[in-house]
Formats: sequence, structure tokens, C-alpha cells
Amino acid sequence: MAAIRAYLDYNASAPLLPAAREAMVAAFDAANPSSVHAEGRAARRLIDSARRDVAALVNGKAEHVVFTSGATEAASTLLTPDWQMGRGTIRMSRLYVCEADHPCLLNGGRFPSSQVTRIGVDADGIVRLDALTAALAGHDRADGLPLVAIHAANNETGVIQPVDRIAAIVKAAGGILVVDAVQAVGRIPLDMSAGYADYVILSAHKLGGPKGAGAIIAAADLMMPKPLINGGGQEKGHRGGTENLPGIAGFGAAAREALTGLKAIEAVRHRRDEIETIVKMLIPEVEIFGMAAPRLANTTFFAIPGVKAETAQIAFDLAGVALSAGSACSSGKVGPSHVLKAMGHGEGPGALRASIGAATAAGDIELFRAALAGIAARRAGKERAA
Repeated sequence: MAAIRAYLDYNASAPLLPAAREAMVAAFDAANPSSVHAEGRAARRLIDSARRDVAALVNGKAEHVVFTSGATEAASTLLTPDWQMGRGTIRMSRLYVCEADHPCLLNGGRFPSSQVTRIGVDADGIVRLDALTAALAGHDRADGLPLVAIHAANNETGVIQPVDRIAAIVKAAGGILVVDAVQAVGRIPLDMSAGYADYVILSAHKLGGPKGAGAIIAAADLMMPKPLINGGGQEKGHRGGTENLPGIAGFGAAAREALTGLKAIEAVRHRRDEIETIVKMLIPEVEIFGMAAPRLANTTFFAIPGVKAETAQIAFDLAGVALSAGSACSSGKVGPSHVLKAMGHGEGPGALRASIGAATAAGDIELFRAALAGIAARRAGKERAA
């Protein structure tokens, strides 16, 4: 195993920021934020501060933030047929998701599979707006409202969805839009005040915050899903259980850093372009997915012809480079990419994802180049032997 390593797997989990670590350590000794004594009120102020910082990521309102244990819990909370408006109930009769969505959306949450419709994507990974429009036009509102859930940016390819156009289609159909902004937030500007979505899902550890903290941000507080976790009325009754104060404090600190980090996005794009230049130079036949579509500046997803993704991933790891063979959301299992399948590429040998951040340095890129050069040389040797 190489002694010096390069971490190029930010989309799986960004390295914990020093500011987030410091905020967490300071919060470990805090009292229960539901307590009414001075110590409890001090703990509550930490949560209120983090709520404001997290809301600012999408220009939302602090009072519309509900903290969760992560994005998967947030998705499971929102993806339900059963909603509440005041003391009344509202039913969502069908869920519409994108074929290339993250599994936490694709699996349908609390909807039975018979009430989930999957909308396809084109060869670039962009959701087919005509198919979404047609599906919503055929929705029978007598049974309930349509609920649409979609990722803002794909976790494997980095492809950015046209959420503004999707929102217009959903609004015209009288539906509700949930946007998984886990990969997008802190990497592209997001503004809930401009009708971007009805609900947004966030995750702290993609921003350099701690694992185990996430959030739902609502555009308004008129309507909310039936709680997934009932308890003592925390989070205005939307999510029971004593709040994870260290996690939330770390989330808030990472959110503050993420807003300022947007200024460095062009430097990140330059590093990503360096990686792609190296890949194309060493593997001329390489396929980089989603290049014709808008993409996150930090992500590249590529396939090496004749080399299985998991084999290449192991080779990179042994050479000191951490990257992914697709998504990191399946308990470490490496398998065919459902995203590539949705884009029409079949299951194939899979692809490699390099995802970076502002801390990615020239030395990391050089380690990547050296590792890929070794893979390319072995691949060429096998071809000559054949």
C-alpha cells in the first residue's frame, strides 16, 4: 500500500473540515436542547445558529429546516403518500422519480412500488422532460396529488438537472417537488426563494461536515409529510428524538464554509479538467460520461475499455489513490451502475468516479497520473499478449 495517498472521493464523503470538528467538540459537553434551564437554552442556541447556517445554503428560512440523521432519512420522510396541512390530511397518490436517481429516491421511500413511476433520462443523463410532462398529464388527481422527487446533480456523473424547468412542469400539474440537493449544494448556487423546489434534501458529510446529520428544508410550512419518527415533539413535531447536537453543530459550521467555498469552484474545475486531460492522454479510447451536459465542476465519471471498474479501483487504491467505482451507497459493494444503464450504456464493465474539492492539490493529480499510467501500461501489455 502506498504511504502517500490522494483522496479523490469527495462525492462519497468530503474530508471533515477543521471548523466542523471544532464545532462538534465544543457541542459534546452541551446539555439537552429541550431543557428549559440555562444550559439547555445554550444548547438550543447552538441548534438555532446551525439552522440559520444550513438554511442560508439554499437561501431558505431557518424556521423551515428540519434536522434528520442524514439524507436517506430525509428522503424516507418526504417520500410518503400521507401528508398533513394543519389538522387536515393530504394524499400523494403517486411518486415520480428519475431512473438515474440516488437509491434513496429511486426505491420510493414509503410508497409501495405499484405507486412509483420512473422517468427515463437521455444519453447525457438529463431527465426526459417530455416523458415527465406526459406522465403528469396522465395523473388522476381525483386519487391524490403527484409527488415528484429528483436529484439536482447526479452523484456518479455530476450531471446537473434542469430543476427550474422541472419545477415549472410540476407546478403546472399541481404537484409537489422534492429535490435531492446533496451533491449540488456548496458546488452550484441554489435559491429556494425563487421557486426552486418545495422541499430540498441535504447531507452534512458531503460538505465536509459529520456523517449522521442531514436536513429537510421546506419552501413553506403549510404542509409537511406524516412524521417518519414520532417522539417527544422535537423539530416542531416533524422528527422526534433528542437532536444530535454535535452533528448539527458540525453541519452548521460546514455550511458556513461551503458558502464561501463557492468562490473557489473555478479552481476545482481546473483540477477536474487536468484529471480528464490525463485520462484522455493515457487512455485515448476512454469514455467520459455526461460531458455534453452541464456537470458539477468537481466530478468526472469514466470507463476504461477492456478494464473492469472494480479492478481499476483496486489498482488505484494500491497505488495510493482513493476513488470510487460508481456510487458508495451500497455497503461497499461494487456492481453495475444503474445510472449508466439508464443512460443507455447497458451494464458493461462499469466506470470510475473521481470527485475532488478545494483542498485537492497538484500532488494529488500527479499521484492519479502515475496510478493511471500503470493501469494503462498493464492494459497495453495484455493487448499485445493477446
